[in-house]
Amino acid sequence: MELLKLDSTQKLSCFRQIPCLPGLYLRGTARVKAVSGSLPSVRIAAWAGNSRGRALNVPLTGPQTTLQRYGEVVEVTAIIGSGNRGGVDMVWGTDPVYAHIGLDLTGPNGGVVRIDDIVVEDVTSVFLRDMLGMVDVRDFGARGDGRTDDSAAFAAADAATGGRRLLVSAGTYRIGSHLTLNSRVRFEGTVVMDEGSRLACTRNFDLDTYTAAFGDEYLGFRKALQALFYFTGHVTLDLSGRRVDIPEPVDVAALAATSSFEQRRVLTNGQLNAIEGGAWETRTVTATATYTPSDSYRLTNVENVANIAVGSRVSGAGVPREIYVRSVNVGAGTVELNLPAGSVGGTRRFTFERYRYVLDFSGFDKNSKFEISDVEFQCNGAASALMLPRAGTIFRLSDCVINKPKDRGITSIGTGCQGLIVDQCQFLSNEQPLRAQDRTTIALNVNANDSKLRDNRIVRFAHFAVLHGTGHMFIGNHFFGGDNETAGVRRAGVVLTEMNVKGLFTGNYIDNCFIEMTNEHDPAPGFDNEFSFGGLTVTGNIFTVNGTGRGFRWLMVTPRGPGHFLNGLSVTGNAFRTINATVDRVEDVDTTYADLDRGRFRNVVFEANTFNGIQQPIFSPVTVEHVQNTPAARWMVDAAAYMPFGGWARNVTSIVPEGPVVDGAGAPQVPAAWVDVELGGTRGLVALNWVKPVKGVTQVTIRCDNPT
Repeated sequence: MELLKLDSTQKLSCFRQIPCLPGLYLRGTARVKAVSGSLPSVRIAAWAGNSRGRALNVPLTGPQTTLQRYGEVVEVTAIIGSGNRGGVDMVWGTDPVYAHIGLDLTGPNGGVVRIDDIVVEDVTSVFLRDMLGMVDVRDFGARGDGRTDDSAAFAAADAATGGRRLLVSAGTYRIGSHLTLNSRVRFEGTVVMDEGSRLACTRNFDLDTYTAAFGDEYLGFRKALQALFYFTGHVTLDLSGRRVDIPEPVDVAALAATSSFEQRRVLTNGQLNAIEGGAWETRTVTATATYTPSDSYRLTNVENVANIAVGSRVSGAGVPREIYVRSVNVGAGTVELNLPAGSVGGTRRFTFERYRYVLDFSGFDKNSKFEISDVEFQCNGAASALMLPRAGTIFRLSDCVINKPKDRGITSIGTGCQGLIVDQCQFLSNEQPLRAQDRTTIALNVNANDSKLRDNRIVRFAHFAVLHGTGHMFIGNHFFGGDNETAGVRRAGVVLTEMNVKGLFTGNYIDNCFIEMTNEHDPAPGFDNEFSFGGLTVTGNIFTVNGTGRGFRWLMVTPRGPGHFLNGLSVTGNAFRTINATVDRVEDVDTTYADLDRGRFRNVVFEANTFNGIQQPIFSPVTVEHVQNTPAARWMVDAAAYMPFGGWARNVTSIVPEGPVVDGAGAPQVPAAWVDVELGGTRGLVALNWVKPVKGVTQVTIRCDNPT
């Protein structure tokens, strides 16, 4: 065809409707030459229509070529496609459904041009990487300029994958809403989203994917953790075995934008590494407040209450261990506490310290069944590790390491510790070089019931655990305090602050520390017809200590008020041993505040234990051999030294003579003895009374309690 140019833009079009589909790329090619007259310019041109036949406002022309001489065949081309890809001359997006393709003559009029042919061909394979089985978001209109909202293009491309992989090619893509990708996705470019917008990568939900998506490991971790609470197709976020540097506390509830969540979720396989900086600094507020033991979970008339943060640890004169702020009512000027703040009432100064945690769940009113496995909290002495939600059940840590926490390993400020499970974890103190009495960090605390602490290793904290509530199980743990001091001070490894704990210690290695039973959180610490100290089984444990003084004890009871006693305490099958030290006894009562009522001991059993390096073994029931060399009608049998916790000789369960009991002439006698108990200044003696003076050897079994 020869065409005489008469218009400023002379158009030649094919009116065949050429289909345009998302992901389709068309190349138009024309071969032309100038025949005579003026030399014009030539370009591929097109017309785009939608499903209703209306023209669309999209780029309609390709690059322009000026003809230079007569008779020379010139080839002009242009590529039309939906995606903003390199080499695409007319980017149409996904709205056009068909096109008319031809060419334009521009420039001076009066010239004659011969068009040999116009070819339209599908060149999609050049862009779609068919060999890799990928669909590129740019093929569906994503621009990747960091400004245009590419959400719709991502969704369209994801829907069109048909089992292929989704490719986010190089660029910066702004996503202006929540986005779920149901295809496997590869990020060469990055996405930008608002803090509240969620990205759910359902087929490769792991840290590597999110790091690639956001171009930053910490931001990728935050967005992946955020998605974990909303994407129900996965319950586990895999950190891909990577270390994530954490520059600030992660407020998990704020990130999730919810205050309640009770489905199982798991964070696993990586390291969270606290980067030292000002974000970890403890916020401290000192304020006057009133504490009333009859309203024991609340501080009232709290000065400066608006500046007191939820989760702050409360300290002050008379305040027991591990008291935390559960909630704050600014209008009422009150602070709610996790536990009663002891029995000392009145208006006084309190200190509120808000420690900073790598993962902080305290913003949840309730969160249940969250699990963390195979994760190291590398706190570096800058941060604490984990704060639990205010309420919830069955928070679980397994096979984790909490390394060098600044203040606390795991903190509960409410009942989010109900049923807490901690299995096969290590807690490594940041204070290991310090003397035991100078340490302040605590591995964990519990306020509620039924914790299971199993097969953990805890190294040189002030305390391993401070636990209120009942039903706790300690199985297979190795927790040790100690230091390098000669005759050094030793502290409690575990502190039980509920009197009747209904708990057990089985198969633990209790090393250079002790178990303490106390009622320091009781607002009315005197006995008042309640369960008293007991409900505890201690079986099959290894107790050891070295480099300490004679006054060290492995089992301590510290009553905070009068009238208490032991009821249901079984200590059996344990091994007690000292190294480079001599210890007088294994148990004692701390009478700083009050003593025990030994006349009410019931069901207290100490038997089948072994003692090495301990001056005085402890038994109840204890069998004492009494040798009476001269005839007497009253034999005094001393069991005081054997009685646990200074108990009295309250019952004699058997008297077995060895050989005959004889009178002064050597004649065997068969009288039955009767007993008097609780004799002597220690009440640790019993008397065997005979009808006449006799002598001989007897085995007398004595208990410190009433067994029923």
